[in-house]
Amino acid sequence: MTQSTDLGPEDRKIITLARSARARNAVPEGAAVRDETGRTYVAGTVALDSLKLSALQTAVAMAVASGAQSLEAAAVVADIDAVTDADRAAVRDLGGAGTPVLLAGPDGTLRATVQAG
Repeated sequence: MTQSTDLGPEDRKIITLARSARARNAVPEGAAVRDETGRTYVAGTVALDSLKLSALQTAVAMAVASGAQSLEAAAVVADIDAVTDADRAAVRDLGGAGTPVLLAGPDGTLRATVQAG
């Protein structure tokens, strides 16, 4: 597991953005992804009667809709112990199996780094 102090500034940034989205929108999860050009996409959980998406799935969808060709990294902030298979699959679809997915707690502390694949 990577420690928070081992993260570069760009990875710390996406954790901070994900944490802010979670708090601002009062949702269970916040997420952020960084594309191949360094652009970031930030989202919270979507929980409509007709549409349910995790924060990470929403952030990936926003990146795709904005023309991103790949992902460099992803982050999710939530009170969970592991990144779901569905979230890892969404990141893998755009970023590839080696794309790191950072999981942080609500306080922003890094809990785990996993590969999308």
